[in-house]
Amino acid sequence: MKKIARAAILAFCALTISAGAADRPNVVFFLIDDLGWADLGCYGSKFHETPNLDRLAQQGMRFTDAYAACPVCSPTRAAVMTGKFPARLGITDWIGASQKRQALVTPLNESFLPLEEVTIGEAMQAGGYETAYFGKWHLGAQDEHHPQNQGFGYHRGVNRAGAPGSYFFPFSRGKGPKTGGSAVPDFEEAKKGDYLTDLLAGEAIKFVEANQANPFFLFLAHYSIHTPIQAKPVHVEKYQKKLAARGGSTEPRSRDERGYGTTRMDQNNPALAGMVESVDASVGRMLDKLDELGLTEKTVIIFTSDNGGLSTLQGDRVGPGCTLPLRGGKGWMYEGGIRVPLIIRWPGVTRAGSTCAVPVVSTDFYPTLLELAGLPARPGQHLDGLSLAGLLRGDRELAREAIFWHYPHYHGSGNRPTAGVRKGDYKLVRWYEDGSEELFRLSDDLGEQKDLISTMPEKRSELSGDLDAWLKTTGARMAMPESR
Repeated sequence: MKKIARAAILAFCALTISAGAADRPNVVFFLIDDLGWADLGCYGSKFHETPNLDRLAQQGMRFTDAYAACPVCSPTRAAVMTGKFPARLGITDWIGASQKRQALVTPLNESFLPLEEVTIGEAMQAGGYETAYFGKWHLGAQDEHHPQNQGFGYHRGVNRAGAPGSYFFPFSRGKGPKTGGSAVPDFEEAKKGDYLTDLLAGEAIKFVEANQANPFFLFLAHYSIHTPIQAKPVHVEKYQKKLAARGGSTEPRSRDERGYGTTRMDQNNPALAGMVESVDASVGRMLDKLDELGLTEKTVIIFTSDNGGLSTLQGDRVGPGCTLPLRGGKGWMYEGGIRVPLIIRWPGVTRAGSTCAVPVVSTDFYPTLLELAGLPARPGQHLDGLSLAGLLRGDRELAREAIFWHYPHYHGSGNRPTAGVRKGDYKLVRWYEDGSEELFRLSDDLGEQKDLISTMPEKRSELSGDLDAWLKTTGARMAMPESR
């Protein structure tokens, strides 16, 4: 079925490709792992140094209210690839999560992105683009579910797991693979001390050099800044000195999160800061290469994250990052778990240094990429996505009433199964275990500290009803009745 569907797509799209296809913009899409909303200088960080991303924000548009489709990675990645909310796909937890953690859901989380889905890679490939994928996939561990069968003609460094054992060659927790070589594919010739973020950036740049004469769609999905938290020694030392010069300490303050977990309240982790700087450097290398090749004005850059930063862990441990002024972090339905940085530079279209406060979500990238590439929309595929092209051109509204989330799982951050909806300034969080809900007005309570449930019953009823309707429409896999 997949081969038949793909052949039909190729035949249809061939009719839409004109002689001017070579003039279509290139696309470089950066998807960073666990990067929090407050981790970049242009989003307010006073500790992390991100000059290249700050420069990118000054040249393009920075979104203040961008959301991941889920507070964990695989579901968001599936949403980016398909333009559908994770609830529709049955991928609502990270692929590989233990079945015990999925016990509230029947049937269990899917173990790979269905091959029947027409991914954005396939759509761009069918539209005449050279496509490539680098780094973390986490949408299926088997080769048949990897990028080469989902629309990406070239790929490097795609691991079977969602994180490397180490960021230093040979990228394993121990001494290395028993057979020698590299624990991450395609880097068998790397040397001791080589850093994974640098190698992935280098491979992506080689692809740009080799395909500069053709329109290309390059997806660089860094494993950073996911655990293990490992930075280059020179960066760790740099941020240790920076912290000491401020009279600061690496010991974080913390606060309890609903009795389920503990949240880090300080951005003062030298190793994490070093990982962020390496990600920033990889973006800088790509920007410089595009300048060198004369491709800057014909290349769209998209930079975002798969979920919020890991700031909260169960028990009395704290995460390595800090998401303040947001609440919670990865795994949580609070803003710290789902609000992410998003920067888009579309030369000749986005106004330099502009910001956009319209709420957007991961499903929106698919129709956006089709529109900017001059390819036909696929409303039957990207059901839950809306093109952001209008916003990038300066519009101030998007024809969407609400954004929804469904995460019916337990998580190592301490979070319990939850759902959520944001509609206008208001956001409702539902706890599946007991059906309780919280209501916040984000415009004056970004940190979600003032629960309005008791004072705004009509607003609660409205959002709760919207959430119920959406869960039914998407066929969301729900908590078993005996668990509620």
